[in-house]
This record gives sequence, C-alpha cells and structure tokens, in this order.
Amino acid sequence: MTYVVTDNCIMCKYTDCVEVCPVDCFYEGENTLVIHPDECIDCGVCEPECPADAIRPDTEPDMETWVEFNRKYAEVWPVITRKKEPMPGYEEMDGQADKLAKYFSPNPGEGD
Repeated sequence: MTYVVTDNCIMCKYTDCVEVCPVDCFYEGENTLVIHPDECIDCGVCEPECPADAIRPDTEPDMETWVEFNRKYAEVWPVITRKKEPMPGYEEMDGQADKLAKYFSPNPGEGD
C-alpha cells in the first residue's frame, strides 16, 4: 500500500502534509504536490493533515491512475519538505470538479 495525492490538491497545494512526512517523499509541481509511491512507507500520517482531503490510500477504488500520475511527476519534480503558504485563491478552488483537466500544470515547483 502507498498513499497518493489526487486532483483536489491542484490549485490549492496545501503543504501541511510535507512537514509530517518522515521520509520526505513529497514532490512539488507548479500547482500541486505528488507522493513518490516507491518512497512512501505507508505510515499514513500525511492523510489527516491534508485540509483538502486530497491524499488517499492506493487501496481505494480507481486509484491505479493516481499511483502512476504521482510516480510520473515525483520522478521529475523537486522534493519539498517544508510547509509553504497555499496557492492564492485556494479557498475557492477546494472541492471543484475536474481540476486535473481544467487546471493541472506539468511544470515543476520550487521545492526546498
């Protein structure tokens, strides 16, 4: 089992989760985060820290696509280990539908 970031993180990018991760397996894109599924130790401490409820275990239905999405971008984006401010307008973006299709950017973030 591993945990993955899903589309509700897009355009919110809360980073509460990265501070509690004991193995630093979060990676930062321009407008979202991902978890490297091969580095995640399945401890689960990140999941309750996410205000957007965007972190899910891969054992939930239909998570295979998100596992591959997280792996793909974790291999090219910089690691992030410190909390930052969420994205501007995050309150309005939290919970919007179809965020992957509408807003996702494949560009890397700044990392640490």
